[in-house]
Amino acid sequence: MRKVLLAYSSMTGNTELMAQTIGDYLIEKKHDVITKSFDFDTVEVKELLDYDAVLIGTLTWVGGGLPFDVEDFYDELDNIDLSGKIVGVFGSADSLYEVFGGAVDIIADRAESLGANVMPKRLTIDLEPDENDLEQCQELAEMVNQALEKNS
Repeated sequence: MRKVLLAYSSMTGNTELMAQTIGDYLIEKKHDVITKSFDFDTVEVKELLDYDAVLIGTLTWVGGGLPFDVEDFYDELDNIDLSGKIVGVFGSADSLYEVFGGAVDIIADRAESLGANVMPKRLTIDLEPDENDLEQCQELAEMVNQALEKNS
């Protein structure tokens, strides 16, 4: 059993539903999943090192940026070496805006620049996830599961 941090920010519940789907899948695969919400929990960057994999979910703010509750976490990422850390990034966004899902790319790009093994599926869902979107969440979770098994 591998230890997985699932940290997310959700304003409307869309990213939260994605996080629940991903977490449930990884629990079914017998991983120890610790879920934290940036909205209510303190997520310290240094604690990322305590986990075998990290999944970060974020909504995209108007204009394509990070939500306020993720900004400090993002800024602190520069203080950590994520070399080889398995990282998945996902989130919800609104396709009406010029930049769709920018926050997902911002987090994924930063993690990659710090040496993380970022999953190739950067998952951005338009508003509320439908059944197909939730299947994509499970696909991301399976990528993380396979990476964990490979690193066992």
